[in-house]
Amino acid sequence: MITLRPAAERGHAQRGWLDSWHTFSFANYYDPDHMGFRVLRVINEDRVQPGEGFGTHPHRDMEIVTYVLEGALAHRDSTGTSSVLPAGEVQRMSAGTGITHSEYNASQSEPVHFLQIWILPEREGISPGYEQRAFPEEERRGRLRLIAAPGARDGALTLHQDAEIYNAVLSQGDQVTHPLRPGRHAWVQQVRGGVTLNGQRLSAGDGAAVSDEAALEIAATSDAEVMVFDLP
Repeated sequence: MITLRPAAERGHAQRGWLDSWHTFSFANYYDPDHMGFRVLRVINEDRVQPGEGFGTHPHRDMEIVTYVLEGALAHRDSTGTSSVLPAGEVQRMSAGTGITHSEYNASQSEPVHFLQIWILPEREGISPGYEQRAFPEEERRGRLRLIAAPGARDGALTLHQDAEIYNAVLSQGDQVTHPLRPGRHAWVQQVRGGVTLNGQRLSAGDGAAVSDEAALEIAATSDAEVMVFDLP
């Protein structure tokens, strides 16, 4: 069963410096029918104007994954981590017992465009932690590259949850397949371009909840980028 989440139906926040689309309920956007999917709680697509950003604020008991699509994002947190996340790189911050952080556009002239993803951890009270890694496009071109998983399998970032995140950069006509083990579910998020998912069309910003399917068959109808979340 595949349930589509069209891009235009997402929640939307426009604050001048921030343009944010919420796949699931977040902040002032509340939709009881879209509170998350399985352990996936948040997918926000954010665009932040030059020099602007989110001031210091707290989190706890959440796995927060950020993927920069364009521009660069500056990060600072209460563990002492200070970094810049350029386009193509991914970070994982485990909020655990409690962490504060800030995120700002690292440029004074160019906007930054990124996805922020929240996943519920396997348990509460883990120690806060941070990782950042580049996944070169050649590793993701024409294939689903694992970018986050338990135990940092295959060079992925560590997730404290039985969930896996994959990314693929596809040329028109490319096809990729992801098998789903019995009892597993998936969320597919279309990042750029268009694909068909088991015959159903997805465009940029669309998402799809997948249950009771043996595999995901993804075919690019244009040059595209897609993320797959394999979930318990």
